[in-house]
Amino acid sequence: MVSRMQALDLFRKYNKTESLYHHALCVEAVMRAFAREYGEDEDYWGIVGLLHDIDWEMFPQEHCHKAPELLAEIDMPQDMVHAICSHGWGLVTDVAPERQMEKVLYAVDELTGLVYATALMRPERMVGMSVKSVKKKWASKSFAAGVNREVIEKGAELAGIPKEHLIEVTIAALGSIAPEIGL
Repeated sequence: MVSRMQALDLFRKYNKTESLYHHALCVEAVMRAFAREYGEDEDYWGIVGLLHDIDWEMFPQEHCHKAPELLAEIDMPQDMVHAICSHGWGLVTDVAPERQMEKVLYAVDELTGLVYATALMRPERMVGMSVKSVKKKWASKSFAAGVNREVIEKGAELAGIPKEHLIEVTIAALGSIAPEIGL
């Protein structure tokens, strides 16, 4: 299997901005949290989360299409490549999320952005953040307008996870890495 260090090195090769690095760490943390909840391999789920946007910064017009080529550099197993490509389902690719891990990735990719943006608006950042505070920001369409709330809802439904629980796990996961992601 691919190591986290290999994944980080590859990510840094193709992505230079801190904001995208923080996003990758956010998605990795949430994927690890859900892997723990489901009794799955945290490293496997985490690496998929870490590398899900491997091609975003340098190849935005080829997002999820350039990824297989880049991931081949570290001999990424095909099932992980499929998972990474499936997070763009219906947006930039027709690769559908099939396994539970892929469905969770599809849902939390956008949700991490909303939770992160919510934290930035709070003096205490992640400390004491509640599901209610995220849902309040969710309802304001002008807040974090780039976050596709329909994708989050569709992902939660696909994964069979109540939206509130998805938010709760995301808050906890981001809280656990707050210093690493600038929160």
